[in-house]
Amino acid sequence: MVWRVAVIGAGSSGLVCTKVCVEEGLEPVCFESSDDIGGLWNFKELPQPERSSIYRSLVVNTSKEMMCFSDFPMPEDYPNYMHHSLLLQYFRLYAEHFQLLKYIRFKTTVKRVVQRPDFPVSGQWSVETVNQQGEEEHHVFDAVMVCSGQYTHPHRPISEYSGLETFTGQHLHSWEFKDAESYKGKRVLVMGIGNSGGDIAVEISRFAEKTFLSTRKGAWVIGRMSNCGLPLDMTGINRFYNTLMGLLPSRLISWITERAINHKYDHRLYRLRPKHRAFERRPVINDELPYRILLGEVVMKPNIKGFNKSKVVFEDDTKEEIDIVLYCTGYITKFPFLPPSLSQGPKGELSLYKRLFPPSLQQPTLAVMGVFQTKGPIMPVVEMQARWSAAVFKGLDILPSNDIMLGVIEAERKRSMESYPCPLQASLQVDYISYLDFMAEKIRVKPHFLGLFLQDPVLWVKVFFGPCTPYQFRLSGPGQWSGARQAVLSQWDRVDRPFSTREVPELHDQGSVWSTIWLLALGGTLLMLLCIVTS
Repeated sequence: MVWRVAVIGAGSSGLVCTKVCVEEGLEPVCFESSDDIGGLWNFKELPQPERSSIYRSLVVNTSKEMMCFSDFPMPEDYPNYMHHSLLLQYFRLYAEHFQLLKYIRFKTTVKRVVQRPDFPVSGQWSVETVNQQGEEEHHVFDAVMVCSGQYTHPHRPISEYSGLETFTGQHLHSWEFKDAESYKGKRVLVMGIGNSGGDIAVEISRFAEKTFLSTRKGAWVIGRMSNCGLPLDMTGINRFYNTLMGLLPSRLISWITERAINHKYDHRLYRLRPKHRAFERRPVINDELPYRILLGEVVMKPNIKGFNKSKVVFEDDTKEEIDIVLYCTGYITKFPFLPPSLSQGPKGELSLYKRLFPPSLQQPTLAVMGVFQTKGPIMPVVEMQARWSAAVFKGLDILPSNDIMLGVIEAERKRSMESYPCPLQASLQVDYISYLDFMAEKIRVKPHFLGLFLQDPVLWVKVFFGPCTPYQFRLSGPGQWSGARQAVLSQWDRVDRPFSTREVPELHDQGSVWSTIWLLALGGTLLMLLCIVTS
């Protein structure tokens, strides 16, 4: 009997879950409340209730080679960091290539997911849906993959501040932000210095009379480019560095990193410097924020203390006339269609073993995808979550007991709280390569480094010293892809391709342009670290 799996949402996570189910011999039915795929990345002119929302100018923070799915590289002519419209186009290509649209039921909203009476034995779920005409349907599924995302319910901290009832300006959340032109001539306060806060402050500063960026704790800000102008994540997320960082004291790593970052722009001078060390939390990725601060177009401010009519009062007791406050304060993770009994976290949040499985279930037939934070691209991690989930559903991997899973959840939360004092934030953190490798070992697709070294040393060098691209997890084992080796060997060629818009003169003979660039980048990095340590 073929297992039927409900996939809730047809965004990036829902698409890859649907594809993995088909690949693993499961029968997926994907429910999508809108009329199209893409989820978060499908731009809409107006925000829609209980759906993710992005703004018109959004460009991704992870490069195309790092964020693509493991057996479907992005088109080589795509820019390394792309506008959201190109990412949506990639999803369309992916869905067409793997013939996924036939498994999706559009304009169908999932209202309720509950365990069936015989769940302890069958592990089955009752799923209630409603279509655009308001017609309800009841389905039975052997497993459920939740792919509706965690950016659907904005967090607005308006109750934290005094005098708010007197404020004469507007209050908005980044979820509602679409275009900066409507802020022309306004005095705008952006609250929160995450990736969205930094991006939106930069965009608004091009039109507003004055833009202020308020932060509670500050942030380390880095750009998308590394040495030689290469994508930052392509040079920074690799197994060699990950191994090296594991051998060095975290304070030393942070000190070296902070010295390197501050050589470009002094975070103290720019009033960006946070209380935490560089490697303790995820940095803000923004190429233009320091430049806009340098021009005086963005002014850094401390946290809000309160409101007084048309003015905002800050914790240093300074005041500013403000027309619009834009909260970039994150989201509340909610899945209202799931049983409340699954929310067993310290503050009533969804508690998940390895950020994926609710530990309280008697049968591990429900997986919640993408509810994590990491210093790396999201899509490859969700794909690996989907592959591991399918293995668990099929009984190819057995989860630990409830007590053991709860113990692991609590131990990982306590470890993360050393850097993230908030329990909710701490519970979301995963280490990018370690988390991928953990799941890859479960499904027997982690690269075998000794075997690679002995049988294919060229590939071994690319896998161990090069970027940790998703193709590594299709080289062997279940789901092996015949094109994985070539995808790894040619990944730097696809980085080069969008730059190939003009012939440039050769100044000297060279064998491989990108081999030379890679050696220069690696040598430059090591030399820089040596100079910093010895200075």
